[in-house]
Amino acid sequence: MSYLRSAKVAEAIKEEVSIIISKLKDPRIKMITITGVDVSPDLRHAIIFISVIDFSKKESTLNVLKKAKGYIKAELGKKLRMKYMPDLDFKWDESIEQGLKISKILHQIHEEESENKE
Repeated sequence: MSYLRSAKVAEAIKEEVSIIISKLKDPRIKMITITGVDVSPDLRHAIIFISVIDFSKKESTLNVLKKAKGYIKAELGKKLRMKYMPDLDFKWDESIEQGLKISKILHQIHEEESENKE
């Protein structure tokens, strides 16, 4: 029962925070994707995983989001009806970078194999 509720809350947070972030006017936070949200079983803490297209701007993007955390939490509180609004924490989603590295390695292996066949 608790797992189902936290999964529903995580999905609602993901949708609403995406909308809130898209309305922020800071030019340093463009092209952000929320890849997932983990909510604690007691619904007091939420970790929001983000990704950006330009990997060189990931640190500045995280800093801006951490500074805007209070505003995002307040806006989220207006959208979601919960007894306690979870404390938000933004973290970088490493899976996309790792996927790109793996893809590059597989591409290199494929090229080497095709060179060896010739």
